Amino acid sequence: MSPQAANAVVNLLGKSAEELRVFLESLGEPGYRGAQIYRALYAERRFDFAAMTNLPAALRERLSREASIALPQIVRRHRSSDGTVRYVLAIGEGKAANVETVFMPEENRQTICISTQAGCAVDCRFCLTATLGLVRNLTAGEIVGQVLVALEDNRAALKPQTNIVLMGQGEPLLNFNAVMAALRILLDPKGVAIAPRHAALSTSGIVPGIERLAREKVRPNLAISLNASSNEQRDKIMPINRKYPLEKLLEACRNYPLRPREWLLFEYVLLGGFNDSPEDAHRVVRLLANLRAKVNLIPWNPGDLPHKRPDPRRVEEFQRVLIEKGVPCFIRDSRGQDVMAACGQLALAESAASPASA
Repeated sequence: MSPQAANAVVNLLGKSAEELRVFLESLGEPGYRGAQIYRALYAERRFDFAAMTNLPAALRERLSREASIALPQIVRRHRSSDGTVRYVLAIGEGKAANVETVFMPEENRQTICISTQAGCAVDCRFCLTATLGLVRNLTAGEIVGQVLVALEDNRAALKPQTNIVLMGQGEPLLNFNAVMAALRILLDPKGVAIAPRHAALSTSGIVPGIERLAREKVRPNLAISLNASSNEQRDKIMPINRKYPLEKLLEACRNYPLRPREWLLFEYVLLGGFNDSPEDAHRVVRLLANLRAKVNLIPWNPGDLPHKRPDPRRVEEFQRVLIEKGVPCFIRDSRGQDVMAACGQLALAESAASPASA
């Protein structure tokens, strides 16, 4: 081992309880110290070794020299008139890359929308994140860190329930191992302690990833970004459909082992004049036949792309068709549009519409 490697500082953020146990034993410490650090870091959100008073002073001093807790750094906060906050966070060695996280407070809960990649390679034609391209996958620590930063920054006003949605930058199922490592910490009752039923992962339709997720013991709810009523239509706005067309995607959905009271969620971004007709609605009903499915209708959010928001009457008619055919359907107007924090708007844009703070 080189002297540089021997003296390398180990980042503990994103490590599991078992990984922390092994690390502490490598320092000649009892393995249970790993569980103590795990609790202090994720459950108690102590990000300074000096504050981990459940550890001996000598160990805290050693950890301050040989380990780190490399949280994402807040570069800027964009605050919406509806209370939503879009965070631009610097990540990685030297904080060389930026990602976005969205914090949405509500009456009895808060929802945190997190990114799983810096940028995105899927190239959905209605999504501004696609214009960034893929910069890189995020590590488990960078994914968990987004939740911890958002919770800590709003500590004084937190509600009893926290939801997380993996719907920020990136395609989660193309960063499967890191995403699942992060989720095991986030959903662990001894970790960040978010209930699995309060977590959702959104995919553009990566069929092998859906099949892998189905085999996971602990997993979030699954959301499918559908956005079209036919292959021809979906090919035009979601190039991934050429690799995993609707037939393969829906077969994977039919084979997905739903737990009691669990539903598949299909997200449908309505593009004015493109996929928002009553005929589209009837085709969606046929696509989802024999699935335990709900649909979220999302009127397209403004951005520098050649699409337009649908007429509200078309949105209501689309919903009416689905409900009358027995498909639970909800209209979801995205929050934070004035600060580019809404679905499909995360492209690291500056916002002049509302105050921002570093």
